[in-house]
Amino acid sequence: MAAVEIVSFGYLHDEPPTAHLTIDLRHHFRDPHVSPKLRCMTADDEPVRAAVLGTPGVASLVVATVAAVEAFASGPSVGTITVADGCAGGRHRGVDRTTARHAGCERIPRMA
Repeated sequence: MAAVEIVSFGYLHDEPPTAHLTIDLRHHFRDPHVSPKLRCMTADDEPVRAAVLGTPGVASLVVATVAAVEAFASGPSVGTITVADGCAGGRHRGVDRTTARHAGCERIPRMA
């Protein structure tokens, strides 16, 4: 399989990074930032991951993202496939971690 680079970013900070696939999580999935207990945490913290992954639709999005990555990987181009997961601040909606795990690829550090 081709190399896969997964980045998360915050729309409030800058323009989305250049990517083959950009996923906008701002309006469709729970924002842990609204919870005082989760606000100071990041997608690296289990309670945040549980909150995000408990949102209806996230599992389907992960499956669809993996399928899209596999489709890009089966194409004629050789090189790294970049997936950018964006939310408001870039810290909480860590679907990128789960996508990386399911896709069998290594997650790179967050940009935001």
